[in-house]
Amino acid sequence: MYKILTLNNISVLGLDKLPRDKYEIASEIQHPDAVLLRSYQLHDWAIPSTLRAVGRAGAGVNNIPVDKMSARGIAVFNAPGANANAVKELVFASMLASARNLFSAWEYAKNLRGSDAEISKQVEAGKKQFVGFELVNRTLGVIGLGAIGVKVANAARALGMQVVGYDPHITVRNAWQLSSEVKQAISVEDVLAQSEFVTFHIPLVDATRSLINAERLQNARKGLILLNFSRQGIIDDVAVCEALQAGKIKGYVSDFPSNLLIGQANVVVLPHLGASTQEAEENCAIMVAEQVRDYLENGTVRNSVNFPEIEMSRNTDYRLLVVNANVPRMIEQISAVIAKADLNIMDMLNRSKGEIACTLVDVDKPIPDSVMIEIGSIGGVLAVRSL
Repeated sequence: MYKILTLNNISVLGLDKLPRDKYEIASEIQHPDAVLLRSYQLHDWAIPSTLRAVGRAGAGVNNIPVDKMSARGIAVFNAPGANANAVKELVFASMLASARNLFSAWEYAKNLRGSDAEISKQVEAGKKQFVGFELVNRTLGVIGLGAIGVKVANAARALGMQVVGYDPHITVRNAWQLSSEVKQAISVEDVLAQSEFVTFHIPLVDATRSLINAERLQNARKGLILLNFSRQGIIDDVAVCEALQAGKIKGYVSDFPSNLLIGQANVVVLPHLGASTQEAEENCAIMVAEQVRDYLENGTVRNSVNFPEIEMSRNTDYRLLVVNANVPRMIEQISAVIAKADLNIMDMLNRSKGEIACTLVDVDKPIPDSVMIEIGSIGGVLAVRSL
């Protein structure tokens, strides 16, 4: 029986992917095999010795100490793309609202007073200050062409917008899905110089922290509107507010409120709504639950931020999973222990990602505890399980 600890509310549709005859699921549970969470902060959390996997029902993993998990041989899974449509729709809602000045117009209309006839006169007198523009033929810059960025770029083209994209690490899979009409930018500065809107769909890492700063905003296109539904910290809010006050850019929509941004002119802040749809929450929960289950039962790794992708069809009922540091002679040492126990290897697969490697081994007979203990004692082995 596998034990699953839920640290946030996880959609029932996701939890239903974990059959109750094999899984015990609770928000308070001792010795969990896996944790499912959304925004719960794990950085100061005491990691149980039994933990094998962490499943984040969302894309970002800033709330998870990935390095600590890797050092313990614990796989960290996320759900890239499961909330892509929700974020895409919010990007377009914000672009449309910004282009037509709907946020400020709504505030204006809310404060109208008098009889209906007087309000009508105020409307006719005041609406000129909210004249906007249409999105057709306007240029959208998309920084980050992952699952979300590709959807945003393609939808913008379908609306008749010009699109420039920048992602030096775009995957082959995402490149195939991207419209051929999306133009390639050569740098962040190139995107800022060409675009009337720029939207960000990248993780927050050291290389992307304060990606948009005062220096880069100096040469941005006049009238630029920035949209941040990615992560707080990617944009230097101080620099953006200064650029707004100086008239260098036109507007900023952020999903990450702060004391600095709240109440600023030409800034709209939203309460982190990017993935806040019922469909997105369900999709994320289903995806991550399926991934965690496949890992616990078969050693299969899909959409892990710290482990290599690995999948091998079952050839016997006896499978070994070894997680180890990506160093020489590991397979040799693992195979020697298996051979010494008179186990015949029916199939083997090894994959690596950065400093972590995973090895799946199917053997012809049950795996004795002594084999598990001996492999676990090999220098560099982080975790070993019989599946």
